[in-house]
Amino acid sequence: MPIWVDADACPGVIKDILYRAAERTLTRLTLVANRSLQVPRSPWIAMVQVAQGFDVADRHIADVVAAGDLVITADIPLAAAVIDKGAHALNPRGELYTPDNIRGLLDMRNFMDTLRSSGVDTGGPPALSLSDRKGFAAALDRWLLQAERSKYNK
Repeated sequence: MPIWVDADACPGVIKDILYRAAERTLTRLTLVANRSLQVPRSPWIAMVQVAQGFDVADRHIADVVAAGDLVITADIPLAAAVIDKGAHALNPRGELYTPDNIRGLLDMRNFMDTLRSSGVDTGGPPALSLSDRKGFAAALDRWLLQAERSKYNK
């Protein structure tokens, strides 16, 4: 099961974790961005450059993702679209978006967007911490292990 990355806003340290995991587990990893990115030369790692524009990379990922795939994104609407297709979504802080939590997260995101558009300064997310990176790596490893097990249980 491949991993897709909403790469325009994905932190470099998270990409590095993903590169190592793809090589270690021989998992196809595709980064999607609206600008060219340098990725390691590997048969397991690819980069897709989409056209410039708002949410073009998100739409591309939502179109190509299949049930069982994993998408790395902090974009909650993209995560919701991915989950609706039966795929999995994980944010760079290690939080797995699920059918149980995505609607509440989407409602909160929309509420905060409404506040921002009315002029309220809601601040941004905190910087990615070491514990966030460790949480992401642990969540990724759990998903990869589960994906490997599901291959053999079919």
